[in-house]
Amino acid sequence: MADLRYHVDGELVPVEAAAVSVRDRGFVYGDAVFETLRAYGGDVFRWDAHADRLTASAEAISLDHGLSNAELKRRVDETLRANDLEDASVTLSVTRGVQSDTLTPDSAVDPTVVVQVTPRPRGGVESTSVWDEPATLQTVRTRRIPDESLPSRAQTHNYLNGVLARIELRVSDADEAVMLDGDGHLAAGATSTLFFVDGEALCTPSLDGPVRPGVARAEVLDIAHEEGVPVREGAFTPDDLRGAEEAFVTNTTWEVRPVETVDGIDVGSGPLTTLFQRVYDARVERDHYAGGGSDVRE
Repeated sequence: MADLRYHVDGELVPVEAAAVSVRDRGFVYGDAVFETLRAYGGDVFRWDAHADRLTASAEAISLDHGLSNAELKRRVDETLRANDLEDASVTLSVTRGVQSDTLTPDSAVDPTVVVQVTPRPRGGVESTSVWDEPATLQTVRTRRIPDESLPSRAQTHNYLNGVLARIELRVSDADEAVMLDGDGHLAAGATSTLFFVDGEALCTPSLDGPVRPGVARAEVLDIAHEEGVPVREGAFTPDDLRGAEEAFVTNTTWEVRPVETVDGIDVGSGPLTTLFQRVYDARVERDHYAGGGSDVRE
């Protein structure tokens, strides 16, 4: 880690020297947006989708940072090249910058932009997962923040909701929290999207609730459409997940991760989970490693 360089406000600096002002609104108030990206073969997976989501996050908190998607991508690419990384996780953050010491933000914005990278194993059909075992899930008391309080499409630096959910896992030693909405329906993991199979369809909480429109989530739904797998997006209970035939969670770093247990109840992966893993890997292989991936389901 010490040899890495991060991109901070237009400059590449050693990780130990990477810093922002203590007066930066991203530090003081969590007044910032971010995206977690995955680079394969030297380029970002589904950049356009991530850029659109970052734009939606900024609009949701009225952050007009004035930076083009092309400029943000340039900084990400420059960081990957500077670290000689082809396969990595990337965190791209844009804050409202240093402003006056009041809660109300100034209309003029001089944004702080930070790009951090973490080496990851190769993706695609010959990939090594970043996780060692299937996930164990635990339903937690911490509820997802309703859209009326903080729009779910806004991925901000204020991540305490997820932090509190993960703290609850210390009792069970589970890998991921299952968070509910205010009505007790499934919402999401602390950092992931929930999917399960009920015998008739692939099910996932709908975006009508406090659910982030994840890029990996969209990829899985696109694969389902391509493969003719029925999908049901809606309101589900924890019992629906506990009684599922198979389940998995997704995010950009984990990709498609099978679920072993939910609240101590065995669920396990199955043929559809395996299908989504293989097709996801095949798409990465095709788009980033110039591979065919045509035999992934044989």
